[in-house]
Amino acid sequence: MEQRILLTECSDGVGLIAKVTGVCFKYNFNVIRQDQYASHEDKKFFMRSVLEGDFSVSENFLAEVKSNLPADAKVRLNDAQARRKLAVLVTKEAHCLGDLLMKSYSGALNADIVMVAGNYPDLGDLAAKFNVPFHCISHEGISREEHEEEMCRLIDSYNPDYVVLAKYMRILSPKMVAHFPLGKLINIHHSFLPAFIGAKPYQQAFDRGVKIIGATAHFVTDNLDEGPIIEQDVIKVNHRYSAQSMARAGRDVERLVLMRALNKILSDKVFIHSNKTVVF
Repeated sequence: MEQRILLTECSDGVGLIAKVTGVCFKYNFNVIRQDQYASHEDKKFFMRSVLEGDFSVSENFLAEVKSNLPADAKVRLNDAQARRKLAVLVTKEAHCLGDLLMKSYSGALNADIVMVAGNYPDLGDLAAKFNVPFHCISHEGISREEHEEEMCRLIDSYNPDYVVLAKYMRILSPKMVAHFPLGKLINIHHSFLPAFIGAKPYQQAFDRGVKIIGATAHFVTDNLDEGPIIEQDVIKVNHRYSAQSMARAGRDVERLVLMRALNKILSDKVFIHSNKTVVF
């Protein structure tokens, strides 16, 4: 039996679950898993339903679901087994890219990395080990706008589902962010946001004498490191840690947090809600 994931987002109201599952029953789709959440603050409803059945007869299914819901309803039906396409942007640090390449190769990440691009050539050999195209677009000698335009053209040529900033150490301009729809750009930031935004967060953490350090995976918006948060984690540190040893310890957290975030996104478990997320 085929499986599809039905994603529903709309204004909250009475009987929404019954309205959706009633249409599923009509089309003889079995609901094998369902998660839902209603936000009391702004009366929004979110639901993720895993359906099983014969989807060759589902031509009018989405339209019928939507017709039973409030006018602002957004509904999507995604293939539960489909592998998505990722483009990965990097600078010089290898730990996040290496983990992504290995997990994609082994099947632990349900996505194909279609290309890697960096503003330095350092990680080209790593991408080549997995037969993934690598492109170096240097930022030196050209304007920021020219560099970003070239990077956007390259990304567009591969038509990825998501663009992952895997320790890409350049701040994206509002123009580049706006080039992609909200939810397509995913960043891993090396701190437990909202603490220590921007560059050198481990040095900031050391200077402040913190007792935990962490990592945050978030969607990219115009506001630096302030996009909707997808996943976070922390580890304990103490006075014996230098800024450098904090950075070494933090690399493991960064790759784990990024992988968990991507697995949730690729499983259609993440809704963007205002500047936050609903994660099932």
